Amino acid sequence: MKIIEAIKKFGSQKEPEVPVQTEEKPELDVYAGMRVEVISEDNQLLFVAKLLALREDSAELHLYSESAVPDGSEPMHALIRGYSDYERKAVYMEGTVSPVQHHIWKVERLQVSRIGNDRAFFRLNTELKASITRVGRIGAGMKTCTMLNISIGGACISTDETYHKNDKFLLNVQLLEDREPSVMLCEVLRITAQDNGKFEYGCRFLALSESDKERITQNIFAVQRKKRGVSR
Repeated sequence: MKIIEAIKKFGSQKEPEVPVQTEEKPELDVYAGMRVEVISEDNQLLFVAKLLALREDSAELHLYSESAVPDGSEPMHALIRGYSDYERKAVYMEGTVSPVQHHIWKVERLQVSRIGNDRAFFRLNTELKASITRVGRIGAGMKTCTMLNISIGGACISTDETYHKNDKFLLNVQLLEDREPSVMLCEVLRITAQDNGKFEYGCRFLALSESDKERITQNIFAVQRKKRGVSR
């Protein structure tokens, strides 16, 4: 009898209320002055800009670089990738962009799609011959490598040389035949061993000035145009 009463008593108790979970959207971890890359839906780099005049879901894009689309273009949906210096995180956004005047575009319906710890910068596949020189080692000579891709923030190289995380080296590469070689100080962030006995090193650039970033950006645009067969 006591068992039956206990069952009845248990059955009469209300189940604890479970709070309704709502889908949380990423906080707008975006600030005026953030450097962003504007990318088309087919993954082409359109331009690099500074995000300014933030107003709820709109902002202005002041171009650092030339634009891959003409000033009179129709509004288009684009992906916008930036990097938060405050949180050290990549910020992925999207919105509708359109030109306002030369080197100034506006973005409307701006929203953050996600925030992550991964790299934010657009990377252009290159497969170019390059050379590396280790920093901090006496007698270190120049070694050959292949630069697999490049972005404003770093590059990925392939070589049979052995490096460790946080090792530093100078990367020397000529992105285009008619331009001077670029030399960047790199730090190893990621290491991937390949089946052919070589290693792929994901690296970031160090101590880049604004003029260095601008030069790399212009070279990336030039290589992209050449790969697409677009002449200007």
